[in-house]
Amino acid sequence: MDHYLDNPDRWAYRRAYAERNYPVGTRIRLLAMPDDPNPIPAGTCGTVVAVDDAGQLLMQWDNGRSLSLVPGADSFEVLERPGHRDAPARTAHRNGDAR
Repeated sequence: MDHYLDNPDRWAYRRAYAERNYPVGTRIRLLAMPDDPNPIPAGTCGTVVAVDDAGQLLMQWDNGRSLSLVPGADSFEVLERPGHRDAPARTAHRNGDAR
């Protein structure tokens, strides 16, 4: 068994990272969701509504779906963060960036 995967500090770090970098209200455009059998289509935009204990972004997509986004596995770009409306973020996050 891989003890790294069971390390509670790893999960706490991932959650803290996601909460800090993708706070509730962050607008995101999906670039790719390669590991999901029924992915959100590339180019779809959505809003972060929460971060779960594993650091996944709970999303409300503009197409009505609510599939989570996984930093480090899914590719996306941040369009806007709450409180930063004067200068929208245009940061792309490719596979592996959050690991």
